[in-house]
Amino acid sequence: MKLSILSLALLPACILSVSCNRSSNKTTANTTMKDSITYGTLPPDSAFEKTIDGKQTHLYTLKNKAGMILTMTNYGGRVVNLLVPDSAGKLIDVSVGMASVQDYINSTEHYYGATIGRYGNRIAKGHFSLDGKQYTLAINNPPNTLHGGKKGYEDVVWDAKKLNDQTLELTYLSKDMEEGFPGNLHIKVTYTLTDDNAVKIDYEATTDKTTVVNLTNHTFFNLNGEGSGTILNHQVEFLADNYTPVDSTLIPTGKIETVKGTPFDFTKPTTIGARINDDNQQLKNGKGYDHNFVLNKHDMKVPVALVRGDKTGIVMEIYTEEPGLQFYSGNFMQSKNTMKYGEKDAYRTAFAMETQHYPDSPNQLQFPSTVLKPGDTYKTETVYKFRTK
Repeated sequence: MKLSILSLALLPACILSVSCNRSSNKTTANTTMKDSITYGTLPPDSAFEKTIDGKQTHLYTLKNKAGMILTMTNYGGRVVNLLVPDSAGKLIDVSVGMASVQDYINSTEHYYGATIGRYGNRIAKGHFSLDGKQYTLAINNPPNTLHGGKKGYEDVVWDAKKLNDQTLELTYLSKDMEEGFPGNLHIKVTYTLTDDNAVKIDYEATTDKTTVVNLTNHTFFNLNGEGSGTILNHQVEFLADNYTPVDSTLIPTGKIETVKGTPFDFTKPTTIGARINDDNQQLKNGKGYDHNFVLNKHDMKVPVALVRGDKTGIVMEIYTEEPGLQFYSGNFMQSKNTMKYGEKDAYRTAFAMETQHYPDSPNQLQFPSTVLKPGDTYKTETVYKFRTK
């Protein structure tokens, strides 16, 4: 079945009804395998109880009326499990992640499932100027700063409040000059599991000093289920006629170029693996897809991206108020970490779709601004919605 954003916009939304006898407050650890697809349940709460930087971490479980389940930990504001019904009505864990807080701490990959900031994506050479002042950031992705620096929001303990069975509110005070960024930034990120099988993320922030902000979520997805193998046969479609090409360090060149006639053309449904190994300099720079797509004019009524799992029939629709979408095809996964169900994070067995402002915007003034001033409020919404064919 081919996906189409245009045809989807003409279809009524459907709510999947899936039975599930799990409690929303208790977790177990039991996994069933079928046809190489992981049907996962949840880790024990105790695996996420730890004191870090003097603050307590926990596992929080959200469940909607259709039986879909989202678990998160306040360590890094991370999505841990995302159990979504497949075409047979079975729950598939489409979020790739760890079985405990300690596993996240020990991981060679810092960003699994995390809420990212102060600045998602890269800032060239760890420098930017604001109001005539030069700021210097930590270099953690040489020669650049990536996802907020050496200790970004993925490594802090957020204050968490479960507002109801379907909503978790995370707050964090990012202090003035933390990781080199100016301003005390008060952040609130609200994760809501809606009854139409969507994860809605509402970001909000205020500052007492002019700063730059670009928040996102870095869930690694496999719509066939964690541990089910390659994502190269997933089908992708973007509402994006252009993208921002990058140099060899993955910093945008400053140009906005058409995707037409390139391996970056996902304006029609195309598998991730169809052209990922083409002889193309941009693919060589990213070692695959690790690029910002410039989203066409859109609103929250039309998805900017569709992804379909080839084994499960699960379709993920992405809605956002952001101007860009970073598509990462798992090019740096190296089987160095053991995931929740015992499988390694092997090469290209997960992908990320990070809604965002463009990389290096503080240094590229032709890009949409990421500047936040005192008295203003940073506010943006992203939705990851799931259905079957």
